[in-house]
Amino acid sequence: MTKIPKKHGKKVKTYSEKILKILSKYPNRAFNYKQIAAVLELDDTKSRNEIIKDLKILAAQKVIIESEPGKYLVKAVSPDYYEGTIDMTTRKTAYFICEDFEDDVFIPTNNLNHALDKDKVRVYVYNRRRGKKPEGEVIEIIERHKTEFVGVIDIQKNFAFVSTANPKMYTDIFIPKDKTGGAKQGDVVLVKIEDWPAKADSPFGAVIKVLGAPGEHQTEIHAILAEYGLPADFPAEVQAFADGIDTQITAVDIAARRDMRKVVTFTIDPKDAKDFDDALSFQFLENGNFEIGVHIADVSHYLEEGTILDQEAFNRATSVYLVDRVVPMLPEVLSNYACSLRPNEEKLTFSAVFEINAKAQIVNQWFGRTVIYSDFRFAYEEAQHIIETAEHTIPTATSLTGTDREVPEPIVKSVLKLDELAKILRKQRMQNGAISFDKVEVKFHLNETNDPEGVYFKIAKDANHLIEEFMLLANRKVAEFIGKQKKTFVYRIHDEPNEDKLINFQTVIAKFGYKINFRSKQDIAKSLNSILEDAQGKKEQNLVDTLAIRSMSKAKYSTQNIGHYGLAFDYYSHFTSPIRRYPDVMVHRLLQFYLLGGASANAEFYEEQCKHASDMEVLATNAERDSIKYMQVRYMQDHKDEEFLGVVSGVTEWGIYVEIVSNKCEGLCRIREIKDDYYTFDEKQYALVGAVSKNIIQLGDEVFVKVKNADLVKKQLDFHYLRKNE
Repeated sequence: MTKIPKKHGKKVKTYSEKILKILSKYPNRAFNYKQIAAVLELDDTKSRNEIIKDLKILAAQKVIIESEPGKYLVKAVSPDYYEGTIDMTTRKTAYFICEDFEDDVFIPTNNLNHALDKDKVRVYVYNRRRGKKPEGEVIEIIERHKTEFVGVIDIQKNFAFVSTANPKMYTDIFIPKDKTGGAKQGDVVLVKIEDWPAKADSPFGAVIKVLGAPGEHQTEIHAILAEYGLPADFPAEVQAFADGIDTQITAVDIAARRDMRKVVTFTIDPKDAKDFDDALSFQFLENGNFEIGVHIADVSHYLEEGTILDQEAFNRATSVYLVDRVVPMLPEVLSNYACSLRPNEEKLTFSAVFEINAKAQIVNQWFGRTVIYSDFRFAYEEAQHIIETAEHTIPTATSLTGTDREVPEPIVKSVLKLDELAKILRKQRMQNGAISFDKVEVKFHLNETNDPEGVYFKIAKDANHLIEEFMLLANRKVAEFIGKQKKTFVYRIHDEPNEDKLINFQTVIAKFGYKINFRSKQDIAKSLNSILEDAQGKKEQNLVDTLAIRSMSKAKYSTQNIGHYGLAFDYYSHFTSPIRRYPDVMVHRLLQFYLLGGASANAEFYEEQCKHASDMEVLATNAERDSIKYMQVRYMQDHKDEEFLGVVSGVTEWGIYVEIVSNKCEGLCRIREIKDDYYTFDEKQYALVGAVSKNIIQLGDEVFVKVKNADLVKKQLDFHYLRKNE
């Protein structure tokens, strides 16, 4: 057996996992210790003795059966033997998550037996019948969650190690000399785990890609993508397939659709957007009502099921928005051109068309394929100017073109009426129990070399709410239309919040004078809205917004409709962004299939697709968050000599987390480095308390800090604590 140089940690002395794999592979055959040792290619006395010991332990735990003296069989069903996933902590211990247990099962470090974060495992659970909290031992790794990791390589004379910045990855990866892939000392690399011998402290791996020198912009962005298994480019064959698609709109295409090219139509998007998923059309009707069309790019017209392009889009499931780039779900020929609802071009769309009265009530609705012609493209700032002034001229300072822009009167009237109706729809939603999460988004002004020159905050205004309300309306009504037919569909669901999380949230915000009303579901929503509104513009706003979101359940995709708690909708789906979300493509396909009279689709098939889409959404969100953290750290590198006012956003036994007011960058002030007293952590108060002065540093306090260290690889900021803002 290859000997790995010892670097750290205790030697693993159990063969339980290997034994169970052998016995499980041959469930009807009994093995003695010599036969197991032979399969494992172990012939030394010490290893054989350890196998004998592990066999006896497994038999005592009733995981295996001693069928005759010295011979063992796997037990088919054990009441203490469960399957689930590992959730690593940052302290090298773990919890076992399993549907059979209300609380997670603690797994001590020496019981992990090579399991890593999110691995699917089989665990033996003990201490269940003695009134103690259950603990467990990993018996078998059923499936690795991931085998590829990003880290920094440390090259020695005859071997190398790769260490990751992931706090949940508790081991380095051993790299044989011939598998370093040409990496140089200190390079950031992508490494694949190939094996983890039973007696080895670290897994064996091979470098499969050199990403570059740590701290360099391209290296770190590609490292983020590689860490989450997200592709940087399209495979050549997929790109070639996309380039070969005939994107011309023919007379036959138009004849098969509702022709809405003569209706006033426009888009409202971010000023730097290149793919325009949605457009709105508007016309006044003779009966005093309004016809409003929500027109969505008909991606499914071009994206045929079963093609390599469709498979690639499904695998990606979503576009990923990093600080300096978009990693699109679809190649540019579709996302930026054929499917993008660009101004002054005919486009194929899938539409939800509503007749709405002055009270924003739906009188009639229609769903189907259409062809449109967008008359005007607005940036959000331009539409906001129209809403605020009702002027026909967009001034140079706000204009997309850098010069004054004239807006035709029919479009101005349409925007103003749509804004009026959107405000009614929004008010109705809030009255029905919807929760208004308008969290501030951190954005960066980047120069041509992607250096952050400034930070700004993206805040939703009336123009954003206008688009949001009509997209929500289309999503809701499409879901309701199919849902009431009891046919298989792809819903966007959001469960009610966990009461324990809400109570924890209440404990924190009580320090700022806020209170949740727990009497009913509607009272909870109403009080949350009140809290979020009251916190607007205050020092604790971002903290309150963040903690409120964390107290909520996570939205996901499913064929099992439970409604959407946050939006207060009984039916909700994602219909409006098929360029960047695969579930919307699924919705379009199902809707068209049902409009043509199709029977209910296979729910199991679509549920599997929903799970994949939900999982990929989480990966994309984490990658986006990491890219923001990276850019925040990079930005703060250039401001090390400055003093910043911040708000205490977290308190732990090792220190306080401080979020800077002016740029939302968050860093840690370690407790041992707060020099004006000796502080200890008071868990009940979420505070640090000075031993001599009795000074209290708690959540929401304003403090002054300076940058101590900005680590680009770990994406971490450390601050010097200066003083409280008295």
